[in-house]
Amino acid sequence: MRTPASMGLAGRLAAFFLQNRITPLIALLLLLLGLFAVAVTPREEEPQINVTMANVLVPFPGASAETVESLVAQPAEQVLGQISGVEHVFALSRPGLAILTVQFQVGVPRTDALVRLYDTVHSHGDWLPPGLGTLPPLIKPKGIDDVPVVAVTLFARDPQQGAYALERVAHSIEGDLQRVAGVREVTTLGGPGRAIGIELDPARLKAARLTVSDLRRALQGANAALPAGELIANNRSLTVETGPFLDSARAVEKLVVGVHNGRPVYLDQVARITDGPEPAVRYVWHGIKGQNGGEYPAVTLAVTKKAGANAVAVADALKARLASLSGTVIPDSVGVEVVRNYGETANDKAQTLIKKLAFATALVVALVFFALGRREAAIVGVAVVLTLTATLFASWAWGFTLNRVSLFALIFSIGILVDDAIVVVENIHRHRLLDPEAPLVTLIPRAVDEVGGPTILATFTVIAALLPMAFVSGLMGPYMSPIPINASMGMLISLGVAFVITPWLALKWLPRRFEAHAGMAGRLLPLTRRLFAPFLDDRTGTRARRLLGFGVAGLIAVSLLLPVSGLVVLKMLPFDNKSEFQVVVDLPAGTPVEETAATLREMSGWLATQPEVVNWQAYAGTAAPINFNGLVRQYGLRAGGEVGDIQVNLADRHERHAKSHDIARRVRPALEAIAARHGARVKVVEVPPGPPVLSPIVTEIYGPSAAGRDALAGQIRRLFTQQDGVVDIDSTVNPPAARSVLVVNQAEAARRGVPQAEIVATLAAALNGDNATWLHGAGKYPVPAQLRLPVSARGNDEALLALTVRAASGELVPVRELVTAEPGTVDQPRWRKDGLPLAMVVGDMAGQTDSPLYAMFGMRGAISALTAPDGGPVAEYFIRQPDDAWRGYAIKWDGEWQITYETFRDMGAAYAVGLVLIYLLVVAHFGSYLVPLVIMAPIPLTLIGVMPGHALLGAPFTATSMIGMIALAGIIVRNSILLVDFIREEVARGVPFKEAVVDSAATRAQPIALTALAAMLGALFILDDPIFNGLAISLIFGILVSTVLTLLVIPLLYYIAFRSSHEGDHAPSQGETA
Repeated sequence: MRTPASMGLAGRLAAFFLQNRITPLIALLLLLLGLFAVAVTPREEEPQINVTMANVLVPFPGASAETVESLVAQPAEQVLGQISGVEHVFALSRPGLAILTVQFQVGVPRTDALVRLYDTVHSHGDWLPPGLGTLPPLIKPKGIDDVPVVAVTLFARDPQQGAYALERVAHSIEGDLQRVAGVREVTTLGGPGRAIGIELDPARLKAARLTVSDLRRALQGANAALPAGELIANNRSLTVETGPFLDSARAVEKLVVGVHNGRPVYLDQVARITDGPEPAVRYVWHGIKGQNGGEYPAVTLAVTKKAGANAVAVADALKARLASLSGTVIPDSVGVEVVRNYGETANDKAQTLIKKLAFATALVVALVFFALGRREAAIVGVAVVLTLTATLFASWAWGFTLNRVSLFALIFSIGILVDDAIVVVENIHRHRLLDPEAPLVTLIPRAVDEVGGPTILATFTVIAALLPMAFVSGLMGPYMSPIPINASMGMLISLGVAFVITPWLALKWLPRRFEAHAGMAGRLLPLTRRLFAPFLDDRTGTRARRLLGFGVAGLIAVSLLLPVSGLVVLKMLPFDNKSEFQVVVDLPAGTPVEETAATLREMSGWLATQPEVVNWQAYAGTAAPINFNGLVRQYGLRAGGEVGDIQVNLADRHERHAKSHDIARRVRPALEAIAARHGARVKVVEVPPGPPVLSPIVTEIYGPSAAGRDALAGQIRRLFTQQDGVVDIDSTVNPPAARSVLVVNQAEAARRGVPQAEIVATLAAALNGDNATWLHGAGKYPVPAQLRLPVSARGNDEALLALTVRAASGELVPVRELVTAEPGTVDQPRWRKDGLPLAMVVGDMAGQTDSPLYAMFGMRGAISALTAPDGGPVAEYFIRQPDDAWRGYAIKWDGEWQITYETFRDMGAAYAVGLVLIYLLVVAHFGSYLVPLVIMAPIPLTLIGVMPGHALLGAPFTATSMIGMIALAGIIVRNSILLVDFIREEVARGVPFKEAVVDSAATRAQPIALTALAAMLGALFILDDPIFNGLAISLIFGILVSTVLTLLVIPLLYYIAFRSSHEGDHAPSQGETA
């Protein structure tokens, strides 16, 4: 008979709180804390991964890509590489511009990272000499909070309105949207911009004896104003200002730019002045499907939120603000469409998962109701609800948001969190069956204490299995971290609830009178005796146990062969069923934006025929609002006449049968056919199901020469096209594009006294436009006075070469007399990564396996057979860059492979650490080195359920499947502990060893089966999620098979290990603690 003094921690806690008045208050507090957490925790669709990146832009006007690389990119790499916490430094060198991307390690605080970056760039300013010709570096930080949560498209229903009018409407509402609480930045995409156009007339300029430089100087000289001081007269002070600034198109028109024949020459006499949109360099339109549909000019407002702000609240407030502005600031003729609302999708996901959480809880309670009774079910139900509410509060306090991963962590945890309460309630129930006359006040602490030790140990073994996962590195670490952390916190809380609240509820709710009967253990005993008899028989038992061992080993071997044979596909994460995807189009360099727009219109016209498509936004010459994928892939930097995007919005997933991934695969061939007709490259880009990468399949090509790398990239690209299932193939080597180089005749220019800089500036202003000065007037955005040739005069070089420059003698010299046109090709962009030059070939996978890993390994044979440009073999690297990239040619696989390798490597390490921790915990509890090995023996049995389960359902084995396997280690060990602990307690009471072994399976079958079913029922609600169904399959099939086998294998293993210590059926000897 246990007395409170002789009890362990669990029994003493139960006895202390059993009749304590504070116990119900603790329960109420846990409930209120959970309700508070649900109300205040920000809701988001995905976990906010703190990826700090920054682009350092260094303009170098006029420099070739080779010059930019050697004089800017290479020195910059060495400077930026000094910063601590930097993971990668990428450099892209284009003609006239270097883009250096600094990617910090995941988890480096954004502020710290940016302070280090700014400090390093500005303290090493001398790496760019003042006279080199570069402009000051511009630092553009990028992070998860730069991804817009809401995108609003304004489109013109009135045919008289265009993008220019829409842009002015958008600019007028930016301030109103910015005032919404939680909004960080509002940006308008797609507008042409306003300018005072000064369209040059070469003939009139020549007649007035003026040059482009004369106009520039006149504009800059006239646009000046300053306070001149004060005049003091008649005891009064009069402020004097001189000027004024240019503030309107009229003021620009009437600007005196010179004197000819003694008369002033006004600007509008030598140029046509316009006030309106700049020449079109981008087009955006909005497409609507249906009878009243069509395509309309549009602009898009992209709205980002502040860090920590609730995406749902921000999105709802923005929609309310837009509704209040309609009909006033937003005219009735302007259509408003919210084309992205991550707040709505986050709320929808959160509401769905909270419902699933409630259903899972209800199902587990129902399970206890049928197994133990309604009062016991009510006790378990209250315990689970209190555990969940307290865990939600702990999750909020830790800093997590309510997102799909943190909520899935709770659903997945339901089956584990309920275990402690079930074990305690079931043991109280069993003790009442054994001793119905005992008062509850003494019986409950005794029953709690009996299972207290193994329950505490079992709880910590599950935590030991899960918690190391929180230390997974890379992008997957913070993405998956809510699972181990929330589950571990929930386990600790459930332990406290089981020892504090559950006994109090049992005392209050269980009936005082109870009829004694054998219970389930009594009904199972005959069955277990028949089951164990062949294995415990003195004569035939050894052979039966050996056959069982061979059978189990064979099943494990078959399970391991499933992924090897391809029946179970290995993949990082499957695609989610989103309501959007993106079509990214690249035409050859030099393609005018009008041709790009025509290509996009043909594609969007075909997309409109797809039943699931609701609307689309096309962006020619600019980029669509970025998502997390676009953040990592730098889609925000896409600009130029040859680039285009189509953002395709699908019907809600509840209103269509096909999944977004299937739709994307279906539309790809038709879009590729359209792209081929236009000489374009097209990619159908889906929202990634986890951390994004540059592309699912990436081959980095290293070698000593740029020409050799480009040639090898061409060979590898051909191999990509020959590999089944590889799509969206592209490379960093662009098709050659023609250019014309106007070479200045320096001898002739020197003879005439014309500086080369004068000629270069004149030609640049005529073609590219020269913002000579800026208007000083009302308006949020500055308006340039822009010198340029008319669009109609840009089709040939006659008007361009007719422009004049002033010679030293004062005469006007036509530009055609000072330059010679020579044909050439546009410089190839030059890429570098972590100090080494490289080329890249990228692709995606859309075949039967749908896993980039299989395409990658499928191409290895062909790549090994390639001959490098230097005649040698092509070396292959998987984890790191080549050590010596100058001696020969090599490739390195990157993309999804890299993140898959890092994730599974770290998860494997976490698994190993978890097993070591479990072993140490069990050694500490049982004081034996051998008992933990028996207890942990069934861990491999989980494979017998996990792999066939994936094969049966045709699901890939993913990172979430691996999480399920890790959790299984803790769950199965928990069952083993209950069995072994019971055998040892029975033997200590004097029960014969064989009988104790058989009784353990019969007696502990009910709590083990209940907890196993609870975990399986909890996982059942995750089964329909595209990303987390791997976790559900691992849990359901792993628990099902391993639990059944554990009830048989563990008692037998314990019997084999310790039968020599119990040959006389006496109590355990010292030999047991081997």
